[in-house]
Amino acid sequence: MDRHHIPRGALLTSNLPQLQNLIKRDPTGYREEFLQQWNHYESIRKIFQSSPDEQAGQFKGLVSFIAQVAQCYPKETKDFPAQMSTLLLENYATLSPDTRKSLVQNLVMLRNKNVITSIDLLKTLFPLLPRTTSSALRSFIRKTILTDIKTANLRTKNHKLNRAVQAMLFGMLERGMEGEVVGDKGKFKANKNADAAVTKQSADEAMWAVVLAKELWKKGVWTDPRTVQIVALGCFHPITKVQSAALHFFLGSENDEGDSDDEDDDDVDVKGLHHKRDINKKTRSGDKKLIKTLKQAKKKRVKKSSEEVTPNFPALQLLNDPQTFGERLYDNLNRYDKRFSLDHKILMMQLLSRVMGAHKLCVLGFYTYVVKYLVYHQLRIPAILAALAESVHSLTPPDAVTPIVRKLASEFVHPGVGPEVIAAGINAIREVCKRQPWCMEEDLLGDLIEYRKSRDKGVLTAGRGLLQLYREVNPGMLKRRERGKEASMNKDKGLMPLAYGHEAAATGGGIEGLELLEDHWEKMRAEKEGEDGEVEEDGDAGWEGWEEGSEDSDSDSESEGWVNVSDDGDDLVISDSEDEIDKKKAKGKGKKVETEADAVAEDKDMEVDSEEKPQEEEKPVKFSTLATTKILTPADFALLNDLRIKAATEAVEAGGGTATKRKLAALEANKKSQSASGALADGFISEYDILGPRKKAKADYEERMASIAKGREGREKFGSNKGKKKKDAPSSSTNREKKRNKPIMMIMQSGAVRGKKKASLRDKQKKLRAHIDKAKKAGH
Repeated sequence: MDRHHIPRGALLTSNLPQLQNLIKRDPTGYREEFLQQWNHYESIRKIFQSSPDEQAGQFKGLVSFIAQVAQCYPKETKDFPAQMSTLLLENYATLSPDTRKSLVQNLVMLRNKNVITSIDLLKTLFPLLPRTTSSALRSFIRKTILTDIKTANLRTKNHKLNRAVQAMLFGMLERGMEGEVVGDKGKFKANKNADAAVTKQSADEAMWAVVLAKELWKKGVWTDPRTVQIVALGCFHPITKVQSAALHFFLGSENDEGDSDDEDDDDVDVKGLHHKRDINKKTRSGDKKLIKTLKQAKKKRVKKSSEEVTPNFPALQLLNDPQTFGERLYDNLNRYDKRFSLDHKILMMQLLSRVMGAHKLCVLGFYTYVVKYLVYHQLRIPAILAALAESVHSLTPPDAVTPIVRKLASEFVHPGVGPEVIAAGINAIREVCKRQPWCMEEDLLGDLIEYRKSRDKGVLTAGRGLLQLYREVNPGMLKRRERGKEASMNKDKGLMPLAYGHEAAATGGGIEGLELLEDHWEKMRAEKEGEDGEVEEDGDAGWEGWEEGSEDSDSDSESEGWVNVSDDGDDLVISDSEDEIDKKKAKGKGKKVETEADAVAEDKDMEVDSEEKPQEEEKPVKFSTLATTKILTPADFALLNDLRIKAATEAVEAGGGTATKRKLAALEANKKSQSASGALADGFISEYDILGPRKKAKADYEERMASIAKGREGREKFGSNKGKKKKDAPSSSTNREKKRNKPIMMIMQSGAVRGKKKASLRDKQKKLRAHIDKAKKAGH
């Protein structure tokens, strides 16, 4: 039959792409043809549900066609998305991989055409993640979920979608919380009547819930406390793999198994790649693939070495009820101590210690638990010591930490161990005492600081660090000859450390260096006033109507909303407050009783000084009132830190002592830590702080080659200056240079070589004599 005589309906139904194009142009005109294909789809769908192997290709074609034109006939295709979703969720195991992929792609297409909502799509995709065995399809589903949520929150936060998705993730986690923790081998023991497949599916769902929550937090899409609660719930999941993924989220590391699902391994066998290249067929495409693989491996290796693992400080601060979280974490650690591996227990210790340090919690059972690991031959002991030090803070009872300090001193600091062990022990004690100075005993401190005279550099540095710490925090515990000049002067002035439970802010310490910020703003205000004749307040925009709290208002004037407390004008005499009484009591702690002769000598010296020198009036200490009149922003605190660094630098250049240099180094380190982690996380320490300075390890091949390449920068390339490459006026190569590249067979047939072979003995002697004479003239 001729093509021109075929009926239009038969022609269009046999060519679905052409019909799809025509329907998009004129939906009303081709409605009958669409209904014909829709009826065909309904009949095939019923057959396909009973036997998916039959007519799979035709079914996929019809599904793709209807998904393309579904927005043109919303009334007729209102049940189409639900049918696709039901088919995927109920018959997923019996569908072929191509059919699964086609159905998922068509559902995503319906979402892109706004036929279905994001919630409808995600309700289908979330259950598919733990059931999918294809890595390509799993990667596509994961990428689709993340992209859809990110796009929905691009301009403004889509709270409705976020709450719905977060509820799904909570449900995925809570379905497996009834199981029993077994250990690190991935086993899961649930109720006896539970199905093994259902149990494994719930474990996979929990893992994907944690991974998706972490990805959305990392991309900045979700930064609310509900996201942190999802991952915090994963820390108590019976599956150890889920626990590990959740613990790594708070610790800031990304080396867990969930995040590297679709990524290649970082460790690439370079020698194996070269060997494979040598034995396989040499092709240009193979060379390109090898070069590309080596470049990617090098880039990953450099990135991994340059990145510093910083704790997720914002997530730690958003924890809901951190005290309960810390206690539950300790209960899991203590109860399942025999079931967890050492690496997993160290992860739990690190998170527990950082939560305790960030929120100043007291989980006293942790110090009893960690004592059994404080031996120098314990595996990964630097990480355990770092976690122990991070858990201590100013509100930790000294009685709970003193046995820990004694244990560290008895196990790590004695002549029977190596110098690196002694250095690690003293450094750990210093980090603990830095956070709670009152846990140290005076006799033990005197023995430990004697190690500052050691011949080993690491031990010497550790001993000096401990001595310097107590010169600053509590010089009364040191002998008079060990206190140093500045500490002795402060002690004579009555400047004593605060007692346990007292904070510097509560005793009027304020914000250190705030007067620098106030002086800086006054200088800028004066410059603007000199230029424009007007005074403009920096940072006061949007705060009109709050003049009552400004520092320009007179104290005698009465404004609305303020009440004068005392109008009689009598001076208020304040007796010793409780803080001052505690200070006086703290003076005697850790202080040796001086002899009566020393006290009499000091009194005589004071009398002589008072007679010789006139008493000078003490200069009033300037206190900034800026913190009471202005809300400081993070930019203001960054500027304050820069001003403090500038002032400390000027003090060092003016001839400041070691204390000034240490203050400058501490300020610069604090600024570096804030820029790296984005938060104030200076209370967290690493294993290198425990190990201390060590001898430089031997450089590997890559480090040596990098050092060689760095030394060659800016230097001329090796080689002769002859020829056209290094001349001002380029020229061709010489005949002598061309001889070097001639084949050996051509040289063997040359006249010069033949002449040497045929030369007589007399000719050879003449040439040798001429060569000797020439060498003598040249001075050789």
